[in-house]
Amino acid sequence: MSSYQILCILCALALVTSVISSRVHKLQETVAITAIALGVSLLLLLGGKALGGDVYLYFVSGLEKLDFQALLLNGMLGFLLFAGALQIRLKILRQQKWEILILAFVSTLLSTFIVGGLLFWFAPMLDLPLLLSHCLLFGALISPTDPIAVLAILKKMGAPEDIAIQVEGESLFNDGIGLVIFVAISQLAFSTEPLTFIHISELFIQEAVGGVIYGGILGFLLHHFFRYCEEETQLMLVTLLIPTAGYVMAEVFGVSGPLAMVSAGIIIGNFSVPKFFTRHERVKLLTFWSLIESFFNALLFLLLGLLLLLVTFKAPLWWFMFVAIPLVLLARALSVLLPYLSFRLFKSYNPYAETILIWGGLRGGLALAMAMSLPEGIVIDAIGGVELRELLLVMTYAVVVFSILVQGSTMTGLIRKSNAVTEPSTAAGSSKSA
Repeated sequence: MSSYQILCILCALALVTSVISSRVHKLQETVAITAIALGVSLLLLLGGKALGGDVYLYFVSGLEKLDFQALLLNGMLGFLLFAGALQIRLKILRQQKWEILILAFVSTLLSTFIVGGLLFWFAPMLDLPLLLSHCLLFGALISPTDPIAVLAILKKMGAPEDIAIQVEGESLFNDGIGLVIFVAISQLAFSTEPLTFIHISELFIQEAVGGVIYGGILGFLLHHFFRYCEEETQLMLVTLLIPTAGYVMAEVFGVSGPLAMVSAGIIIGNFSVPKFFTRHERVKLLTFWSLIESFFNALLFLLLGLLLLLVTFKAPLWWFMFVAIPLVLLARALSVLLPYLSFRLFKSYNPYAETILIWGGLRGGLALAMAMSLPEGIVIDAIGGVELRELLLVMTYAVVVFSILVQGSTMTGLIRKSNAVTEPSTAAGSSKSA
């Protein structure tokens, strides 16, 4: 089968799985989709070994034809980030701007070095010493919280607004920053040329700052282009210019496409929509992008489950797989708790804010796409034949599956507790004002 045929079949499976998962009321839809896809993958693996594996090999060969990295990083990511940013209210974002900036930048850097340092210290105990640059590489790809996973799971749970905006804002911005850190450490790990602080600074300014500015220009241009649209259908369709041509041109200009989508989406959602869209058209626009978002989410989480078929689980990697989960959780906890020590000196927050940020820091397709982009052939254990790419991919997959299935499915209780604290305080505040 061709890549297009495989993609069509996967889209159909995603839609069918989405309908089935919506009937599983105890689990959030994206969690259920991932669980179902993992179940299908396990059945194919067991069936392939027991029955000779013709169907299994046929399906795996089709999956291998799909470039998951390109499909996500150069395709779906732009649509999903733009859809999420359209719903961010600038007024609320301004109230949390410093928290989001610090969590997106400082916490991502902090987590990268904590994960990398702990893995470098722990790896020799598992009889597989790693270079510090390789450990930092895993820290860089696993530290950014995935906006797709976070928005898909938290959006429907009704978290308190102040917590929700921090989680969503951080996840929308830190993926672009995380990609810049990942690229810088990749050059450090694989390039023969020395990487200087000036080079890293230039890379960050070009990618991150350039991405935000480029997104602002895209939003400004589309804002004025809306003036020439005479039908509501045109208004809806014109918004597709941003995540399609706009996203592709970001790569041509050498700036961060994800950050461009976020800044453009915020501008369109906060300035263009109120000015050029009637109330009826706003509802239609949100419905339009909600459909796109739901479809791509279903496809992405189905792929996350099916990627189990492409991950090689060699015996020397098992301990690393189990160690990766607590390492990442510990780094996430420290990178959130330390900034919050200073946050709480100036402002009061919901008592469950840190817990929700730590446990709600989900990882998803973005981390896997970065892991799959690593070069093949770098052997770190000649005896066991273990390659760096397969080691980091196995560790990443373990963290992603744990974060979606375990963390994602247990977030509801935390959010209910945070809402229970928020509602009485709101009621008390209103009675005092009365």
